[in-house]
Amino acid sequence: LENARNQILNNLAAQQSSGLVPGTIWVRGGKAVFGKKVGHPPVWPVAVEEIFQKDRDGKFLRYCYDALIKQIGWFTRLRQSPDGGFFYADILGKDEWESGIDDGIRFKDNPRKPLALVDATSHVYTLYKMAALWAPRLGLDASAHRAQATRIKNLIQNEMFDQKTALFQDPWRLQEKKQKPVLALEGIWPLIVGAATPEQAQRVIDENILNPRRFFTKHPLASVGVEDPDFELRMWRGPAWNSMTYWAARGCMHYGRADAAHKLLGAALDQSAKHFRTTGAVWEFYHPHGGSPTDCARKPYTKFNSPCLNYLGHNPLLVMARLWKATLRSKK
Repeated sequence: LENARNQILNNLAAQQSSGLVPGTIWVRGGKAVFGKKVGHPPVWPVAVEEIFQKDRDGKFLRYCYDALIKQIGWFTRLRQSPDGGFFYADILGKDEWESGIDDGIRFKDNPRKPLALVDATSHVYTLYKMAALWAPRLGLDASAHRAQATRIKNLIQNEMFDQKTALFQDPWRLQEKKQKPVLALEGIWPLIVGAATPEQAQRVIDENILNPRRFFTKHPLASVGVEDPDFELRMWRGPAWNSMTYWAARGCMHYGRADAAHKLLGAALDQSAKHFRTTGAVWEFYHPHGGSPTDCARKPYTKFNSPCLNYLGHNPLLVMARLWKATLRSKK
């Protein structure tokens, strides 16, 4: 618990006066160097909430709340789209990969405009939802935060769900006739953050997450649906990331689908263990069909074209195992 708190404090210590929390922190020459232009998906409040549930430290919560409000301000000023959604710098044609989805298939036909993205909008929804949750604990008014969270949830439910694919999509892709829906794993974020309707969530789970023709591969989840023509064994275009499998399992649990979470986590843990036994390593991402991680490409246009070894940041294996055990209790 103490280590988790310190990691959050280290992360937020880098927050700039603008509210930006840098997406990358490098240690060079014994000094920390921060990425000062773009952030990364702001999922840290979820960890703060879990820490608070264990220690009820109001001082820590207040520090994090203040940082959260500053980050909301940054997104509102610099990442809000005309329709009230939110975007990452990726869609502007900047290869800084603020979304964390380097070379994702969504950006193969990049409109290079500040248009809403389903993952960014879902993440900002979480920021407002957490602000609304924390404010009353601190004796503060939460009404404005709740109103924004409701507005964004309505936008996600009404403008981003594609009935044909049963998956959430970037709204511009649904609105422009020349665009086509994509089977990108980013489309499950509304399920993860609780912004989907119950009916939408069940369709996402049954028709996508548990569908072997889409995301439920031998090592789940494929980062691009197998039947999508852009699926390939290349970073974020097919390989499986344990971090995303964990987030998906949390989303399934939120909507009462312990059965789905159990299948996801069990398969991912079994495959991760298999490759650890044969290679002695934990890999950045994995072959979705159970093959060797070395058969997957990272970035073919660079010298470094293989998954990283012992990339623990994307492998929450211990918490995945704990959640897997929790699914057993939920199924009884």
